[in-house]
Amino acid sequence: MNQGPAAAKVTKLNRIERNAWTKQKIFEAATKVVGKHGYAEASVARITEQAGVGQGTFYNHFENRQELLDQLLPKIGLDMVEFIRARTGTAHAARQEIERFAAFFEFIGEVPEFLRILNEAEFFAPVGYQKHLDNISVAYVRILRRARLAGAIEDFTDDEFEAIVHMLMGARGYLSRRYSYSAAGVTAVPEHVISAYRKLMTRGLFNPSGEQDTP
Repeated sequence: MNQGPAAAKVTKLNRIERNAWTKQKIFEAATKVVGKHGYAEASVARITEQAGVGQGTFYNHFENRQELLDQLLPKIGLDMVEFIRARTGTAHAARQEIERFAAFFEFIGEVPEFLRILNEAEFFAPVGYQKHLDNISVAYVRILRRARLAGAIEDFTDDEFEAIVHMLMGARGYLSRRYSYSAAGVTAVPEHVISAYRKLMTRGLFNPSGEQDTP
């Protein structure tokens, strides 16, 4: 029987590379299965069938189903960080933030399962959910610190940065539910959503009144 291109490529990998390739296939399959059926119905049998591997192979990489589910969202989250980073230029910090915002919606177009995986993780994979939040927060706060160092941001502490990061993450989640996800699938976010975010980032929401913030 002739091997397909993918199978032929795998046979040329060493054991470490082959294990990494197999584990990636399981992650991709779990993304599809959880995205379609939810965590509760994401059985090892369904995941391995989707991945095209045996259940014995699954347990070579994960101790149990829960270990995979706890690793799934953090894995997708780090993929998202890299996806967004690759689409963020070297412009002014505000422009970079708008690019990150737009790139998030590009990412969910490529990984439409993300929102369901994120929303259900808090209940079905709480360890993974918290790890994802920590990963995103650490990476985002680091970006804001660099902007502060460059003089693009003033008068914000690291603790305030963390709060802002969660505001921005929450905005992405709610806006994607409102404008991108529908029964027909994931659609591109309307331009007015991008323009509203651009104005908020560059102008703020309220006109300056000359009054100082109260403690």
